[in-house]
Amino acid sequence: MLKSGQTEAITRILVVDDSEDSRELCEAVLHSAGYKDVVTAASAVDAYNFLDIGKPIAGGAVAVDLIVLDIVMPDIDGVEVCARVRGDGRYADVPIIMVTWLADMDSLANAFMAGANDYINKPLNRIELLARVRSALKLKAELGRRRERERELLNFMSNRGNGTPSTCFDHVTGLFVAEVAEAYLTGAPGRGAGEPLSVITIAVDRLDACRAAQGEKAANAILAAVAATVRAATAAVGVIAASYGNGIFVIVAPGYKTAAAVKFAETLRAAIARLALKNVEAISADHVTVSLAVSCSRATRKADRIKLLTQAINSVQVAAARGGGNDIAVSA
Repeated sequence: MLKSGQTEAITRILVVDDSEDSRELCEAVLHSAGYKDVVTAASAVDAYNFLDIGKPIAGGAVAVDLIVLDIVMPDIDGVEVCARVRGDGRYADVPIIMVTWLADMDSLANAFMAGANDYINKPLNRIELLARVRSALKLKAELGRRRERERELLNFMSNRGNGTPSTCFDHVTGLFVAEVAEAYLTGAPGRGAGEPLSVITIAVDRLDACRAAQGEKAANAILAAVAATVRAATAAVGVIAASYGNGIFVIVAPGYKTAAAVKFAETLRAAIARLALKNVEAISADHVTVSLAVSCSRATRKADRIKLLTQAINSVQVAAARGGGNDIAVSA
């Protein structure tokens, strides 16, 4: 038998347990914490029916944000339920928290092998249950944001030029070309109003002097080494780096507030300094130095985002023209 609370809430939690007392306790704890849309199922079959497991996807899937699932149930246990739910692509990313009286590691190991994300022991502890639920929902939300931004980036790449990889990447650095970063910065949908947006720029100090004295090959080697460090630091989905030519790199970081962007820039500065790349033309050190600039805004209009980008590029160019030396200019 299924019982549902208020369905208008954003977060829906499914509790699957053959014990009525356990279901009611779990539901009461969740309700007390503000999770009003709680659905309960007394058996695996009830859960399957609610989730449309085994039915064609065209039949429609019920939106569920989290499943709290008892391991020990008659007929079909929670481990099998977990595996069956995970096998349905619609629920591949839905967090599953196992609930059990068992203390043996084998049952828990089987549950995790079946796709469980976490577990909690009976009798339920209110504080522990809510902590696990909040952690699971937070992780789900973060994964959702990252996948959305990944889709945005792939969309930009597929719509650029003839859609071939060579049109999207700079051949010297292996980073995106400037146009991809600009398209991502100005045209990406799904960024909520008021969400912070940061642009971090890097300029290799005295690169022109190095190119004039040591040749194009030496200058390109410096660019490739710096770019490799930038690429490693920006591996997170949603943060992209592009080469703007002549030793300037731009990093677009949606969701980064000023403090987080500055910390990111400091990490980049330290990583590049550790390379200790030779550049006899450097002024403030005996190796390659860089200038960095951080600009942050909550702009939603295209024109304002372009202004943010140009501001960051201008700032780093000014710093580099003064000799650079691993300084970070910040504007917000």
